[in-house]
Amino acid sequence: MNRGDWMGTFKSIGTSLTYEEYGSGEPLLLLHGLTGNRHMFDAEVKVFKKYFRTIVLDARGHGDSEKPSSYTLDDHIGDVLRLLEHLGIEETYLLGVSMGSYIAQGVAIASPERVKKLILVATKSQGKTSSMEALFAKHAKELEGMDFSEKVVKVSPYIFHDLKAVGKWSHYAAEKGSPLTANEIEAANEALEGFDFREDLYRITAETLVISGDHDGLNPPEVGRETAKLIPNATFVEFNQSGHAPNVEQPLLFLDFVLEFLDQK
Repeated sequence: MNRGDWMGTFKSIGTSLTYEEYGSGEPLLLLHGLTGNRHMFDAEVKVFKKYFRTIVLDARGHGDSEKPSSYTLDDHIGDVLRLLEHLGIEETYLLGVSMGSYIAQGVAIASPERVKKLILVATKSQGKTSSMEALFAKHAKELEGMDFSEKVVKVSPYIFHDLKAVGKWSHYAAEKGSPLTANEIEAANEALEGFDFREDLYRITAETLVISGDHDGLNPPEVGRETAKLIPNATFVEFNQSGHAPNVEQPLLFLDFVLEFLDQK
């Protein structure tokens, strides 16, 4: 059955969340990064919907989903599990980038049977703060007096390799969704404080692909490699012309690896 394009909402712990789905076939759920939205995957969706029932979710506090004043990483994980229940999906392919990859790890630990294959991009398995807050702290002197957006622009050379491609992509996604306020950005960052999955990664039963970029100053390859080592059936790949957005900086290579991993080549 071809489901066509569909935009919907559902309630999770009293919060209304927005998602879209495209195409038909095996389900593939895509989870975006911190302060982003589902439109960060628009380019990938055009390809994935030819092969999969492709679902993109605006995480709570992001995009068109409701923005509670505070929430946790566990809330994000629960949201994904409730979305699968809402859609009647018993098992899915799951792909997460950065924050989305932490959520994906949590889902695969909490309900291993729900994840058929797992793809973690620009990932890590623990953090005292969000990676962005940690980078801001590292470069505090040169970022003094700047707001969040100005800080992100300033530290971008430490995060990405292809700044032109990433800039175009970020601008596009930002235009598709309303920008987060300072308080909403703070809540999004606080949700990622103090998580550590390392002792539980052995619970993941899905075959896993971990992709890191060797120019990534946020989640460098060594933390991606650590994550892969702790997951029983994981493969680690390092892209040498990418930073924190391998899907944007080396898009053809990224699609090649993902489609081959999901047996669609």
